[in-house]
Amino acid sequence: MHGTAPAPKLLTDKRLWLMLAFGFVSGLPLYLSGFTLKQWLTEGGVSLSAIGFAGYVGLAYTLKFLWAPVLDHLAPPWPAARFGRRRGWMLAVQPVLVAGCVLLALSSGPGAPLLAVAAAGLIALASATQDIAIDAWRIEIFPPRLQGAANSVYVWGYRVGMLTSGGGVLWAAGWLGWRGALLVIAGLAAGCMAVTLAAPEPTVPPGFVRNPHGFVRALADTLTEFLGRPGAVPILAFVGLFHLGDGLAGAFLAPFYRSLGFDRGAVAAATSVPSLIATIVGIGAGGWLVARVGIARALIATGFVQTALMTLYVLLSLSPGSYPMLFATVMVEAFTHAMATSSFLAYISTLTAVEHTATQFALLTSLAPLAGSLIGGASGGLAESVGWTGYFGIATLAAVPAMLLMVFILRRYPPADR
Repeated sequence: MHGTAPAPKLLTDKRLWLMLAFGFVSGLPLYLSGFTLKQWLTEGGVSLSAIGFAGYVGLAYTLKFLWAPVLDHLAPPWPAARFGRRRGWMLAVQPVLVAGCVLLALSSGPGAPLLAVAAAGLIALASATQDIAIDAWRIEIFPPRLQGAANSVYVWGYRVGMLTSGGGVLWAAGWLGWRGALLVIAGLAAGCMAVTLAAPEPTVPPGFVRNPHGFVRALADTLTEFLGRPGAVPILAFVGLFHLGDGLAGAFLAPFYRSLGFDRGAVAAATSVPSLIATIVGIGAGGWLVARVGIARALIATGFVQTALMTLYVLLSLSPGSYPMLFATVMVEAFTHAMATSSFLAYISTLTAVEHTATQFALLTSLAPLAGSLIGGASGGLAESVGWTGYFGIATLAAVPAMLLMVFILRRYPPADR
């Protein structure tokens, strides 16, 4: 399927431009069930505990591996099925995603928090399913020689999508109100279906037979193969703990910024263009480091740097109203997080077996934020009891066990830099 033809020029490869667009499509809904929703609820005076539990809607991204085999072995519903296995599932869930965005916009947010959270849950479920299909499309449409480039442009588009529904919505809400800003996002999500229609459908793997009961066996086979490897348990523990520290830190950024006296405009300014620039540079730096020193060394370097610089949140908590400190924290966090994520994705890509690539990739990327989602969602009371300085100190320390486990695993079970 991948062939052995010479690699095409990257700038003229239509598939890479589509991958960039798919990154935007995938990243656009993320903040609607996370940061943006929490900012809206914070402005409406909803309690920290309630805001924390609203974060559980993001578990759809964590648990998506449970239904990933469905997209491998069941045909998309009619009439989307006529567009193929991958594009068909995208087109089946994208209208649901648009409907969730509209419902969120019409929910009145803090005035009807349960309806807002339900709408955010629908968005997260549809978005996570869309991510499964897009990841499978990338793996199947690109030859191995272009997988690295495809992942890089995907992340760039993803971050632009996140910033559009994050800082972009906060900025637009000042002009259009929350309802108007969210309806704009719904319109963008509807327009994203054009990207799916423009994309080619991957070739069905030779010998593939769709079985209505096959997804159960596929999930079982995936787990059995992985758990049979040396070091499987500590590797899975490391993957699950890697984002614990930054997951805790990111759980309450909206109320944290507001408590320090930063209004919506300041937060939007810091989390939009400056954050995007820092992210793009960080992704490039992470990719360069992986190529330069290898996956293991790059992962150790970027992981420890990100953990150390999480202490900037502690310093920011002691600097209320300091705009330079706000911008410095947001930009450094975006840069180090992008660097570490680039190395981390390169590492977990080496963990997938060829015969289970799509499902195992979904499993590992679902597992990565699990601890942060579970603990972060219930940590509102902790933030209220210890204050922001203590909370971010605990978040920084929470990242240390993963770093120590990482050093052990990379020495005992080094990845194959393939």
